[in-house]
Amino acid sequence: MRCPHCGADSAKNIKFCTECGSALPAYAEETRQQETRILIGYSDRINDPAFARYMRNSKVWSFSFAAVLALIAIVGFYIYGESSPEMDNPEALYIGLGIGGMFLLIALFQTIGRSRSKTWDGVVVDKKIEKKRRQKGSGNDRYWVNYTLYTVVIKTDRGQFHEVRVEDDDTVYNYYQIGDRVRHHKGLNSLEKYDKSGDSIIFCNACASLNDIADDS
Repeated sequence: MRCPHCGADSAKNIKFCTECGSALPAYAEETRQQETRILIGYSDRINDPAFARYMRNSKVWSFSFAAVLALIAIVGFYIYGESSPEMDNPEALYIGLGIGGMFLLIALFQTIGRSRSKTWDGVVVDKKIEKKRRQKGSGNDRYWVNYTLYTVVIKTDRGQFHEVRVEDDDTVYNYYQIGDRVRHHKGLNSLEKYDKSGDSIIFCNACASLNDIADDS
């Protein structure tokens, strides 16, 4: 077999050129087909114990962060009540307790939401780009901010609709195409495409961070 890079002849059963080390055509095609097969279908790595650890750690970090914020609010308002002539304790302390409790409730509802989420399959049925604006500031300092809203619409196999919305970033919008089969994994943050064979990027199923397709692990 002739090497397309250096022109040297090699035996038929050789996978790499003995002169320049390049992959020979038959082996290169075999490797490409194998990689394509790997990138078609939902990854079985979702069953890796690392994902279970990630979800457990997410709960711990969520409550830990909320507890720290709650403590800061309680201590801060208590000190304010002791040092400020505008508000006394226990009124200031009660406000701090209320705000601290709000942080803990937010963490609780987030954890419940992740626990109740289910794995579902669907199809991308629509994509939208909308030019919008919102008002910021207050009083005489109000002003308008323009932004672009990118939306990907998914219809589940049960007929429900879900939307992925991102402002001023078209990465997710361009990644998903109408007709793509996708899967939402229970407790995680991203949508996995069934056919990733034509992609150069991939989103982490756990944290939804963007990665090169070659780093898929």
